[in-house]
Amino acid sequence: DAGIRLAESVPQDMVAVPIGADLRLVVVASPEYLAARGTPLRAEQLEHHDTIRLRLSHGGLYRWELEQDGHVIEMDPPGRLVLTEMRGVIAAARAGLGLAFLSEWHIARDLADGRLVRVLEHCCPPFPGLRLYYPGHRHVPAGLQALVQVIREHNDAVQAARAGGPVTPSGAAVAC
Repeated sequence: DAGIRLAESVPQDMVAVPIGADLRLVVVASPEYLAARGTPLRAEQLEHHDTIRLRLSHGGLYRWELEQDGHVIEMDPPGRLVLTEMRGVIAAARAGLGLAFLSEWHIARDLADGRLVRVLEHCCPPFPGLRLYYPGHRHVPAGLQALVQVIREHNDAVQAARAGGPVTPSGAAVAC
């Protein structure tokens, strides 16, 4: 009856309900790496840095998609180290082995604690995240309707909290 995908891959004829916040991939490194090698200020400077790359299950390397001067740039920076697991990429970045391109939510604690530092932030804009999607032209079962309602109420509560509005203990926004 329904599925979950990144917003960009939801078919146009489907109803799409946001699940959570937008996502953001960021370029990060340890403070030690940046102290030793310097901080890149433009995307093309990545060519002169060590990078830690992620190999995907089909064998290809994950390409870095950055934005600079209003243009999307797909990069294949030279990888000093290529790993097949996200945890390994994070550990290598913490250890100062190079720059990594990671999902912000995977490394939120490392960023907050200062173990990793964002670089090229202006090149890493957020993008629409996950969506619950379902056909809008068919009957929507009661269970799916209830799930959609819960997700929408949660999204409203999160927006109210970010805006400084009142939120009930259950998480629902209070109308003012």
